Amino acid sequence: MNRYRPLSELAKTIRSKNAGVDKITFDVIFTDRAAYDLVRRSRALTRESVARLYNIPESRISDFVEYDPGCAIKFTILRVRPSGSPGDSDIFGSQQYAPLLDVPVDLSA
Repeated sequence: MNRYRPLSELAKTIRSKNAGVDKITFDVIFTDRAAYDLVRRSRALTRESVARLYNIPESRISDFVEYDPGCAIKFTILRVRPSGSPGDSDIFGSQQYAPLLDVPVDLSA
């Protein structure tokens, strides 16, 4: 049996969106506490792992929150350039979540 599952199989919602013109925020929301706790224990999503995944310095992650009441992990990344400026490839920030889908989560955590 495979001891890893992709994050997309454990989370109900994985999304990204603008958080003002200078930031993109990400939400990973779980339907149940067990899946949320498993991902937290596995350390599949941390400030450090997000920085590696997106190949950015940790200093670009302005917020990283494990929100227990909502069974959600939320983080915000500072944009390199403002939303809608020349060279911006995703004006709404809604296409940035894709790398999160395949994040491996260790089921033995």
